[in-house]
Amino acid sequence: MLDALVVGAGGVGSAALYHLARRGLSVRGVDRFAPPHDWGSSHGDTRVIRLAYFEHPDYVPLLRRAYALWEELAQATRQELYVECGALQVGPPQGALLPGLDKAAAEHDLVLERFDATSFAARWPGFVLPEGAEARFEQRAGFLRVEDCIAAHLQLAQAAGAELVTDTVVSGWQRRGPDHVEVETSAGILAARRLIVTPGAWAPGLLAGLKVPLRVTRQALFWFEAEELQARAGGAPVYFYELGDGRFYYGFPAEGGAAKAARHYGGSEVADPLALDRELRPAEEADLRAFLSGHLRGVGGARLRHAVCMYTNTPDENFLVGRHPDAGEVVFAAGLSGHGFKFASALGEALAALATDEETPASVAFLSPTRFGY
Repeated sequence: MLDALVVGAGGVGSAALYHLARRGLSVRGVDRFAPPHDWGSSHGDTRVIRLAYFEHPDYVPLLRRAYALWEELAQATRQELYVECGALQVGPPQGALLPGLDKAAAEHDLVLERFDATSFAARWPGFVLPEGAEARFEQRAGFLRVEDCIAAHLQLAQAAGAELVTDTVVSGWQRRGPDHVEVETSAGILAARRLIVTPGAWAPGLLAGLKVPLRVTRQALFWFEAEELQARAGGAPVYFYELGDGRFYYGFPAEGGAAKAARHYGGSEVADPLALDRELRPAEEADLRAFLSGHLRGVGGARLRHAVCMYTNTPDENFLVGRHPDAGEVVFAAGLSGHGFKFASALGEALAALATDEETPASVAFLSPTRFGY
């Protein structure tokens, strides 16, 4: 019997596999596809990473651990996985973004630069500050190269003795007794003392026993032609805008003349991840172009690329991380709600610690499903 099985080897699962294998445990990862792949939330070249976290200040210690682990992974694999270019965040003073940023910064002694209309125009010629809005800039922010991060975790995990089984469907799992969990797969039954479930958009089925409603949505990603003004070499940061009507948009510095941008949330519901609609929807492109034309300069030329990913959203848009209430041998991370990849290194480490009955290096207690009544 294996010491541990990891179901789902994407962003968090690949990290969990690595942290279990480096402990010398017999561990196997199982994935429906061959990671890194484009059937979840961990593809599309880049994801933002930032320390001042408006969503909840309790994420900050977990982020600090994630930053350290991403640096360790980059050094171990001699790759550039994290690019620091700063994060420019813009919104109305009474919205969700700026008050949340200021609260996190105050509680955790983080440095945020503030900009009014005059100072903003001088510092950020490629961006527009809407009337009545304010801006914050965090230097200790940037982006992660997501497919490279997953491949790096899997590389080190396998070097440490982990097995990886791909193109294998997991249909369910059962606790058979103390230190005995069986996982039903298209390749037969697998047994292990511990099970780590990191299922992405398949969480509503594989973690149905949590009784927490999870909503999977389709999110469109676009790459447009951009001028040098929007390149990292020209000082362009990652950015995040909250508009007065509550919509959120984000994007990245241009690389090779292509700037990636997207709307955060607002996607249509996905009933079956395998039936994900990958087609270009003109209304989505028009919505994003309207945002770009009003808030950025030098971006919004020809569309160079289009992709879709999936968010798996909890009711409060915070993660679900912890031990399964019906099976102590099973730990999981799910419902990352479109902002989880930056945490993947630390969440994988936390799941490995929970699975081996160790204390987690950074607390994930605030993400427990017990907040929903368990």
